[in-house]
Amino acid sequence: MADQPLTGHECPGDSCTIVIFGASGDLTKRKLLPALYNLKILRLLPKDFAVIGVAVSEGDDASYREKATEDINSFATRPVESAEWDDFRARSYYLQGDFNDPATFASLTKKITEVQEQWKLPGNVLFYLAITPTLFAKVVEQLGAAGLTDQTRDAWRRVIIEKPFGRDLASARELNESLSQHLEESQIYRIDHYLGKETVQNIMVFRFGNSVYEPIWNRRYIDYVQITVAEELGVELRGGYYDHSGVLRDMVQNHILSVLSLVAMEPPSSITGDSVRNEKVKVLEAIRPMSPEKVLTDTVRGQYGAGHINGTNVPSYRSEPDVDPHSNTETFVAMKLFVENWRWAEVPFFIRSGKRLAKHTTQVVIGFKPAPLLLFGEQASENVKPNRLVLHVQPDEGITMDIHAKRPGPNISLVNVPLDFSYSDFGEHTAATGYETLLYDCMIGETTLFHRYDSVDASWRIVSPILDVWQALPARDFPNYASGTWGPDASDHLLERSGHVWHHYPLQSK
Repeated sequence: MADQPLTGHECPGDSCTIVIFGASGDLTKRKLLPALYNLKILRLLPKDFAVIGVAVSEGDDASYREKATEDINSFATRPVESAEWDDFRARSYYLQGDFNDPATFASLTKKITEVQEQWKLPGNVLFYLAITPTLFAKVVEQLGAAGLTDQTRDAWRRVIIEKPFGRDLASARELNESLSQHLEESQIYRIDHYLGKETVQNIMVFRFGNSVYEPIWNRRYIDYVQITVAEELGVELRGGYYDHSGVLRDMVQNHILSVLSLVAMEPPSSITGDSVRNEKVKVLEAIRPMSPEKVLTDTVRGQYGAGHINGTNVPSYRSEPDVDPHSNTETFVAMKLFVENWRWAEVPFFIRSGKRLAKHTTQVVIGFKPAPLLLFGEQASENVKPNRLVLHVQPDEGITMDIHAKRPGPNISLVNVPLDFSYSDFGEHTAATGYETLLYDCMIGETTLFHRYDSVDASWRIVSPILDVWQALPARDFPNYASGTWGPDASDHLLERSGHVWHHYPLQSK
């Protein structure tokens, strides 16, 4: 099957210069360069463009092009076509400099002007901050001081920043205050690569494009919602970062709450711009705040010990490189949340995420209220599980609906039958990194899939009370789950107290 545009658009992005801070880092070589190359193959990268990499490492245009060629051959998600890459390579440049030094940004201004003149580019510039979060404010300050964030009627300037957007409510507000001194909110693109995944984007299409589901997407018919983001991997080489972050900051505050808001939001007036983001913020603002007492009863934290993953022995978290051997950082979290509005009142949203769990999967489970099955006998009422809808986000993207059907035979015997749809049914997938749609959207000024500041603020207000209690009362039982399991027993007890169980892929109870 021929490649199809990943973004649903057929027109290329605006001609621009793309400046990547952190050009020598893992994110750039593993994700950003392959994503830009994919957009070029799909004819969604503008015909007239240039890429300027900025980093502290020694180098020049020639060495950067050589290194970029090595990286694209190692990490491209499709075969590299010589003619296409040769053009990309020729349009790639490098600037070495200290991000704290104003001279670096004076040199960058000169470099941008030279590149724009060489390729006859307009004044549009996209700055991607693929750097440590502690430098976000400083780099934007330097860009502003150099006049590089100034827009004109014919030339936009946009800045993409990676998560985390602060490490708590106070630091998130401080970061936003710093950014807002040099940028308008419309210039800031807070990226969340989870929102670039097909199934996450498909949540809106599934809900609002199918008349059969939206009428029952409420508390009258839905009993509970479960969102699971499970990883088999440990912290790998990110121990230094992760030990100061933890899964609550790393996954819940951004990825999981973003998915929750898409599941729970009201129909927007359109699927572009602020219409979607307005509705997502309303959901986050409606989530019931947790008192310290509720944190103790409605949240669970865990840390993995040694165990087995796919038959291989793996170490405990405290034995990982760059991790404090006495660390109390959580690698697992589960909690019960409530969205206090007319649609979702009293419907529990159970969320969990963790590392070194039994299976790599991200899924949303919608549990419907049970039908009155006494018509088919007491046994059917007791043994048949209520209908469940599962949105599989990764690794096998698709949708499963668990329905009731009669088992073949002379007797009326009910069974649960899964109706499955897989994205593989569409045929060959277009090779992707997950960043293509987001990069393209930034080039055309489409903000739907990016976090607005009020959603960041709202999400921190949800998790901050939990962080406060956990900091005041350090865990005493870590490690409390073995690698290769589904987390600590307390996670199961959390649901059992509400009369529920966690569901795993395929649809089954633990």
